[in-house]
Amino acid sequence: MATIRELRSRIRSIQSTKKITKAQELIATSRITKAQARVAAARPYSEEITRVVTTLASASSSLDSPLLTARENAKRAAVLVVTSDSGQCGGYNSNVLKETEELLSLLRSEGKEPVVYVMGRKGIGYYTFRERPIAASWSGFSQQPAFADSAEAVRHLVDAFLAGSGEQCPLPGEDAGQVEGFDELHIVYTRFVSMLTQKPVVRRMAPIDIEFEMEHLDMGDDILTDGADKVSAEVEFEPEADELLDALLPKYVASRIFAALLDSAASESAARRTAMKAATDNANELEKTLSRQANAARQAQITQEISEIVGGVEALAN
Repeated sequence: MATIRELRSRIRSIQSTKKITKAQELIATSRITKAQARVAAARPYSEEITRVVTTLASASSSLDSPLLTARENAKRAAVLVVTSDSGQCGGYNSNVLKETEELLSLLRSEGKEPVVYVMGRKGIGYYTFRERPIAASWSGFSQQPAFADSAEAVRHLVDAFLAGSGEQCPLPGEDAGQVEGFDELHIVYTRFVSMLTQKPVVRRMAPIDIEFEMEHLDMGDDILTDGADKVSAEVEFEPEADELLDALLPKYVASRIFAALLDSAASESAARRTAMKAATDNANELEKTLSRQANAARQAQITQEISEIVGGVEALAN
């Protein structure tokens, strides 16, 4: 059985750890609200640019844009992995990396060569430790991403996709070298569902899947005799729809990637709050258990001292 001094030392250590986990829990809780607000603030722009791109794609005379057309015999597929810069967030990073490994295996089974891009120090450390190649990486903004932080990555990813496999594309940064382009772009991130649920998600960023929708105007029974007849809204574009579509598609990809970063930031804070709350609760339970053991050991020591005193008094009396 541990001595009283050892038990008290462990209790002090647990109390110190509990202060850290409790502080981390409070910080993560405060960041969740801000992260959710940023996700909500970015949603109108994302929805509007999606609607505009869909309208342009419906009105375009030709859909031969590389961002819209799947390439035949695709050889290389890029995967952007979004992880956190720091730990203490439970299974947040491990779930994303597990989903990434499944995606990489699927791409290899389809005969495509995967190219890994990583955001977040945890993902960089994961692949570096296993000596697996990373085409490019970015870090330092996982908890509070800004659009400028993802602009460089998005610019490179779009350029590399437009270049295609077999063509060289410069890496971001001066004297960073070049990397071969690719034919597909996927992203693996964590979608915020609730405070207790965060789900890793795999999505294809390029080529883009466009849902063609036609807007109809119901003019009433006095004009249309058949309820099935509809009048479509006529939209004029300046410049032409094809030119606008080519200009907006890279911005559409950028908005989707940035929305994924915001979702991941909210998920990271929620996962860290859950993990730190569990750690704090475990510290409280362990502190109670060790306190009972210390009290029992102290009581046994006092009882032994009393017995020794009584025995000594009896010996003197005899």
